[in-house]
Amino acid sequence: MDDAISLRWRQDFIRTYLERDIPQLGPRIPAETLRRLWTMFAHHQGGLLNAAQLARGLGVSGATIAHYLDLMVDLLLVRRLAPRLPNVGKRMVRSPKVYVRDSGLLHALLGLADKEAVLGHPVAGPSWEGMAIENLLAAAGPQVQASFYRTSHGAEIDLVLGWPGGRDWAVEIKRSLAPTVERGLHAALADLKPERTLVVYPAEERYRLGPSIEAIGLAELCEQARVQGVG
Repeated sequence: MDDAISLRWRQDFIRTYLERDIPQLGPRIPAETLRRLWTMFAHHQGGLLNAAQLARGLGVSGATIAHYLDLMVDLLLVRRLAPRLPNVGKRMVRSPKVYVRDSGLLHALLGLADKEAVLGHPVAGPSWEGMAIENLLAAAGPQVQASFYRTSHGAEIDLVLGWPGGRDWAVEIKRSLAPTVERGLHAALADLKPERTLVVYPAEERYRLGPSIEAIGLAELCEQARVQGVG
């Protein structure tokens, strides 16, 4: 299947799902409204939820946005990643992050037909981040608790995998083939003190980025998460 046919198939799937499949489930939501909201999420892939801004853009109430988001989460169209709120006496970001769960549909919603179009778009990094999160959580299974960590002062971890027994893996997700570690990650690690700190990047070599920070490929970390999830 070439790129143009693939894009057309995914766009047809989106239209059919919104116009036929969702109404059969019962919700009476205009298909065009849901498409616009889904597209807004795509443009802000991995961004913090701003319900008031979305409500203004769609001309609806904040409560309506919350209802639509709940529906899209239930239908596995988007992921609402909750913030980690430990009692560390710091000002925390409390809004969830929202991702379009399927990267192929994400690109179709944005009209990106091929790899070059994706790489030339600002969504390239957030798309990789969302894809990495979906694969890691699928591998880890239902025992893991997923969240992100961010303070108002810039301490941040893209993904925190919370395992039974209170053990945390801090996962930073980088699209660069030569990932580096920012100051914000070090600050977050000092707050959370995770069992492991891993930087996921799109290659296979595994190496140290610091005394307790390891760069690792996505496939290898997914396998480790799978083993941990069934252990």
